[in-house]
Amino acid sequence: MSPRFCRAWRFVFSALGHSDAHLNLDSMSHLALLTNYSKDFAAPDQAAAATAIATGMRVTNRAIAVDGHRKPITSIIELAREHGRATGLVTDGKLTAPTSAAFYAHPADPNDVDGIAAEFVEGGKIDIAMGGGVAQFLPVTKAGERQDGRDLLLDLRRNGFDIVRTRAELEGIPAWRRPKLFGAFSNAELAFANQVEERSQQPSLSDMVRRAIELLQYNPGGYLLVVDATLMRNAAQENKAERVLGETVELDHAVATARRYAGRRSTIIVCGDAAIGGLSLNGFPFLKDSGITLLGLNSAGQPWITWATGPNGVSSYGAAKIPGKLETNHSEQPAAEQLEPAALYAKSALGTVDDVIALGSGPGTDALQGTVANTIIFKILRDEL
Repeated sequence: MSPRFCRAWRFVFSALGHSDAHLNLDSMSHLALLTNYSKDFAAPDQAAAATAIATGMRVTNRAIAVDGHRKPITSIIELAREHGRATGLVTDGKLTAPTSAAFYAHPADPNDVDGIAAEFVEGGKIDIAMGGGVAQFLPVTKAGERQDGRDLLLDLRRNGFDIVRTRAELEGIPAWRRPKLFGAFSNAELAFANQVEERSQQPSLSDMVRRAIELLQYNPGGYLLVVDATLMRNAAQENKAERVLGETVELDHAVATARRYAGRRSTIIVCGDAAIGGLSLNGFPFLKDSGITLLGLNSAGQPWITWATGPNGVSSYGAAKIPGKLETNHSEQPAAEQLEPAALYAKSALGTVDDVIALGSGPGTDALQGTVANTIIFKILRDEL
């Protein structure tokens, strides 16, 4: 969530018929740019970016909540539990992905998703979790991907967790008690907002945020809820601008839900972690152009939206230098017909060196001013525990 991305999104939002072009995000009181470099790279990967937010410490790329000696760094969720807070984690991606895992796991190998899932269950740090990535919690004999034969959903049930698999089951959990809840809605990531059939049985990000707050708020000591909007990132990696924009709408709805159900006295922070793909809205689009037009070509046959890198590119720079090694566009459309081409081919769009945005409302968020390090998010939340 970088400044140029937000500007492009706001313009398309207006073109889709929203006259004021204001997001729920725009109503938040405080705003800052976050520097997000890791200890070894100008562009962080998801592990390093999430760790800085979750722990308040910069680490090297590929490190998930561990320091240079692979020693665990205490996360804000772990600290919240020490202060008597109930804890929740909601994502529309995989619960074992680096961005979510940085808040509860400390793996020596960031690719050990089976170990990360086991640490989730054995650590007992989170009261309510919802998202995808269920395959890492189930053995291959039960349509999962675990090779050790463990059924972690069964272990969670033994630990007192209610397991819900659909939106209807989630809505059926009573709000008058504080349960241990694990929402397992997909083997992989949840469906994109425009995948109507796949999405029909899954809760939206806003649904999960609402239910999490309803269930967590009964803890007398308060709560901490972490929400990871992964699908925006996934769509950017695929050079799918329409999906990126659709998932931004989903995020904006989730922010409105959080503010409504958590109340004005709650500290709410929305921030980017890493910029991906280099999306740009180019040329001179008319203010009254429609959203569909902006996802196509202008009158000169040029695309309004382009990417720096990604699968819509023609070739990778390194491969282009090697005879016989040219990597061409693998999408269904020829490069000349791409509606949102990328300058360079990459199987998955690369991270870019961009500051990201943080917005906040409520106690402590007045620290979000100017340009600050992304580690400030942890410090604000820590000071409000």
